[in-house]
Amino acid sequence: TLSERILFYTGKIHEIHEVRGKDGVGAIMDSMDLEREKGITIQSAATYAMWGDYNINLIDTPGHVDFTIEVERALRVLDGAILVLCSVSGVQSQSITVDRQMKRYKVPRIAFINKMDRSGANYDRVAAQLKEKLGHHAVKLQYPIGAEDRFQGLIDLLSMKAFYFDGENGEHVREEAIPADMLDEAKLRRDEMIEGIANVDDELGEAFLMDPGSITEEQLRTAVRRATIALKMTPVMCGS
Repeated sequence: TLSERILFYTGKIHEIHEVRGKDGVGAIMDSMDLEREKGITIQSAATYAMWGDYNINLIDTPGHVDFTIEVERALRVLDGAILVLCSVSGVQSQSITVDRQMKRYKVPRIAFINKMDRSGANYDRVAAQLKEKLGHHAVKLQYPIGAEDRFQGLIDLLSMKAFYFDGENGEHVREEAIPADMLDEAKLRRDEMIEGIANVDDELGEAFLMDPGSITEEQLRTAVRRATIALKMTPVMCGS
């Protein structure tokens, strides 16, 4: 489901099909008939997509615990991984298995909390589970605007901008100022984020001690990259 969206928003495919679709087409990364029938990935599949100037090689691995050897095969060659977590059910047994594999192969990862528009969605609770259950130093780079049926978009705490997604499939990204009633909370969360990164990155830590107010977005971005690649932190993002 996620790779289908990545391919759509990068312009690689021109329409989104659901995993166990009513139209019988199925997701593009599920090429086997059995995968389409059951609605799960059995065999890893690879593709690539362009985002701006970056060529992203994408490997879609199975999520089901029975096909975990496929995940193991893929992890040996990856530069990085996206740990996809559900905003309702949070860290599940399969997340723990995959996390253990990522640690074994020392693969840096970001966590993406999806299904923010589902009833019972709780971004902060799932981010906290990353710390409690998986022992990650999780740092939230985004903050959702509303949740469940009131989920509207997200606030990027690095650039301090709000993003909304318009159009039938949310393909038109609209960048706006943060809503006035959420500004104080966003500032608090930004400080929390800077502190979280500074705790594990010496360079940002020094800048933070000298003058926390003067830290630029560029400094934050490079620090996030350094600390993530060094496996010292897991950036957390969200979406629906």
